[in-house]
Amino acid sequence: MDHKKMGDDIVRLVGGEANINGLVHCATRLRFDLKDSKKAERETLEKHDGIITVVESGGQFQVVIGSNVAHVYAEIMKNRDFGGDSSSSAESTGEKTSVLSKVFEIISGSFSPLIPAMAGSGMLKALLTVLTMLGWMSDTSDTYLILSAAGNAVFYFLPIFLGITLGMKLKANPYVAGVIGAALMEPNFTGLMDKGSDVSFLGIPVVMMNYSASVFPIFISISIYAVLDKLLKKIILKDLQLFLVPMIALMIMVPLSAMAFGPFGTTVGDWISSGVTWLIGVSGILSGVVLGGFMTFMVVFGLHWGFTPITIQNIGVGGDPIEAMAAAAVFAQIGVAFGIFLKAKKNKTLRTLAGSTSLTGLLAGVTEPIVYGLILRYKRVIPIVVIAGAIGGAINGHFGVKMTAYVFHNIFAIPVYTPTVVYVIAIACSFAVAAILTVMFGYESKTKDTASSEKNESVSNTLTESTPEELPVVPEAKTTEIKKEQIYSPLTGKAVALSTINDPAFSTGAMGKGLAIVPEIGEVVAPVDGVVTSLFPTGHAIGLTTNAGTEILIHIGINTVALKGKHFNPVVQEGDIVRQGDLLIQFEIDKIKEAGYETVTPVIVTLTQQEVDVFETTQEHVQKNDVLLTLVV
Repeated sequence: MDHKKMGDDIVRLVGGEANINGLVHCATRLRFDLKDSKKAERETLEKHDGIITVVESGGQFQVVIGSNVAHVYAEIMKNRDFGGDSSSSAESTGEKTSVLSKVFEIISGSFSPLIPAMAGSGMLKALLTVLTMLGWMSDTSDTYLILSAAGNAVFYFLPIFLGITLGMKLKANPYVAGVIGAALMEPNFTGLMDKGSDVSFLGIPVVMMNYSASVFPIFISISIYAVLDKLLKKIILKDLQLFLVPMIALMIMVPLSAMAFGPFGTTVGDWISSGVTWLIGVSGILSGVVLGGFMTFMVVFGLHWGFTPITIQNIGVGGDPIEAMAAAAVFAQIGVAFGIFLKAKKNKTLRTLAGSTSLTGLLAGVTEPIVYGLILRYKRVIPIVVIAGAIGGAINGHFGVKMTAYVFHNIFAIPVYTPTVVYVIAIACSFAVAAILTVMFGYESKTKDTASSEKNESVSNTLTESTPEELPVVPEAKTTEIKKEQIYSPLTGKAVALSTINDPAFSTGAMGKGLAIVPEIGEVVAPVDGVVTSLFPTGHAIGLTTNAGTEILIHIGINTVALKGKHFNPVVQEGDIVRQGDLLIQFEIDKIKEAGYETVTPVIVTLTQQEVDVFETTQEHVQKNDVLLTLVV
């Protein structure tokens, strides 16, 4: 993969550098703060080779890439400075967002830059746990203590790191914000804890607390500091702002944090953690069913960020049950992917995707490629991932399993969960149930399976009842081993190479092999006998699948999704069985051109059941129903 080219393509397709307020990345996705998300070419991004999907959540435009995200991010940031400063795109465009969305956006924007450090530190703590359990290292040795310091540092000094990222997110000076967090951990300040209740500031009593690994106090303090910073900049002369603004901010915020915001934030955090613990205590099984069964979809919508501060708070006081129950969802996802790997024996492309994502999930705990590439694509497995996750979550919830260090949920992180044996049983159940149910019930929708079955029966009846002149043109499609399959032209017009199209998703061959047609008549007909497996709501693109499993995409025009369905009139629906030559879509060529869009239409072979060679017609001009592409095993 060319990370530089991919990065340049993504920047261009999200609206260019001028449309980007900020950019950060987490384990699998680029998180853009865009000035106007409507300028982003979402459809083209989703079709780009290497991009799994695009998600808009919590005020962020998220491009899900997978394990290569860090490399792509590094290439994007070369000679660019978007930074992690990420205010809401809705704010930039004047759109209204809910308070809850804003809160999730701030939480996610603050924690996202820290996740690699937190996950790496957590895994290091897991490794040390294994080494001491096996007797290979003493927990009193110098080596252990040095490595332990590396594993504990990011959590112990979390108020400092969160101060910096929160400052960036709220557009205040991030380093002054970091200093506010650091002041609560400075030796002179922490030394006051030995005085007990005799600590005061200007005669006002100060309740001393340990702020290491705390979350809520620094969130409150920096939120107030961001407002104060803006106010000070308005009333202090610009020539004096360099030193006066941070000096006054520190003089006000550090004492206030010690006297009010810190104790209040700590109390709020304790209340929330206690409330969650109480709910789990009332019914660990029900809590586990909800978290294990539905965490997959909380992640899709970005709702999981609401748990992160609570998780960090719980880990600081002995262990977090929330993530332990949610871990079942991760292994349910991996189980679904493994089940598809076992089931999709004839589909080498899908089998490769399922196998590689299963391995990535097990070893790294990164499952976005499974969620967006498999589960949301094959919706029949959604109930399976819910059931399997709920079973494992219920087990962990009932037996009070806790996560003792912040880690990604993978097999190497098992030692940080306690009791470990129960946790292993729970995730094994989630994995096994998901895999078995996927193998038993399959992954493709009933509509598609039924339609394909009916189509096979229809072709069989036609072959027995028709004369030779009336036989379908593609009898090869009914055989299980394809020798040759022909794709007929769905349009009348000039045939042009994909490489000439002004769209990299098609011109580079990332979407698949095929040809494009410059249409002369605004009618798209079925290029094969098959099933309509996808029809975009805007009517500008349609996908069909032949009986042999070949998937074909017809995309009318370039960037015509922006027309929002104007000038397009589909006459079929998803799940319809069609014969080659049947009318699929009518469209108005002149009006599409008047709106400023090209009408050149790619006809792409996106997926086949077997490895095939695609041969293109040599005709410069094609009529609908002429042979356009020939597929040979």
